[in-house]
Amino acid sequence: MKISWKSPSNLAIVKYWGKHGRQLPRNASISFTLDRACTEMHLSYQRKEDDGKISLDFLFEDKEKEAFAKKIKRFLGNVLDEFPFLSQYHLSISSRNSFPHSAGIASSASSMSALALCLCTMERHLINRSPNEAHFYRRASYIARLGSGSASRSVYPYLVVWGETNHVEGSSNTYAVPYHGKVDEVFKTFHDTILIISQAEKSVSSTVGHKLMKNHPFAAARYEQADKNMKKVVRALETGDLVLFGEVLEEEALMLHALMMTAHPPYILMEGHSIEAIKRVQAWRTKTKWPLYFSLDAGPNLHLLYPDRIYHEVQAFIKSNLLDLCEGGQYLEDKVGRGATQLM
Repeated sequence: MKISWKSPSNLAIVKYWGKHGRQLPRNASISFTLDRACTEMHLSYQRKEDDGKISLDFLFEDKEKEAFAKKIKRFLGNVLDEFPFLSQYHLSISSRNSFPHSAGIASSASSMSALALCLCTMERHLINRSPNEAHFYRRASYIARLGSGSASRSVYPYLVVWGETNHVEGSSNTYAVPYHGKVDEVFKTFHDTILIISQAEKSVSSTVGHKLMKNHPFAAARYEQADKNMKKVVRALETGDLVLFGEVLEEEALMLHALMMTAHPPYILMEGHSIEAIKRVQAWRTKTKWPLYFSLDAGPNLHLLYPDRIYHEVQAFIKSNLLDLCEGGQYLEDKVGRGATQLM
């Protein structure tokens, strides 16, 4: 049997930073699911003697990647309690991204969600688990979370919430849920253009960054702020308030990096060109009054978010004012997307 899924990455509007237990978030988060930045994952399996161990061949973009293979094998071992049948099969897994691995897009979100969907489909084939579609995707989100917290959000389209919060009905720490609140039409047309400031590997991984929140001096204030920002985002989505939305988006991005810089030990993932790009975006917005806002993930590359109605103006601004800050003049075009798709 061969199973294939394509799953997108996502960009958190309210960030989750800090976790506890078995991949549980310290605060709730809400994200835009992307469209073009995605991972294709292919899984085939063949019966073997059950020795209680994971047997795996793994290829990334048709090449052996030992570091990736170890990560996948470790994840499969960690979910053996969820999928005990995995030790009965030899697995062959291959994946590829539609974007450069170091492009500042959350590849763990797209890859782990795609893998979770493949595993849940395998489970469905073998033991007819979760025949209901809603249950299937909820389980996939739960399994994806065990590999990467943000991956829990990538199985769903458009706007997605992960983490229990009073501001979103049905939200949970153990899996993500589609956001079913009222959303103004303007947010359904949003673009995300990613400026590739640097493709260098991060000096500190997100896994380490989350751990550094455990004894962070500003952790309590951060979680309180995240809750307040979730409430603001819900209001902005309902009313179409782009100014409020943009304020929260940028505050969350800068707070994420402020937490890194005030951790023990401190570290900096932004580059000089990241800061210069932020300044130019702010100046252009002040001058034109157009709703162009920025965000950052745990890296130096800038995400530019804006509604479709100013697409051409933003493109002209990027080409005339921002390309000199991008490594090799590179930037990636994306937009709000429709979630994961089964290919086979």
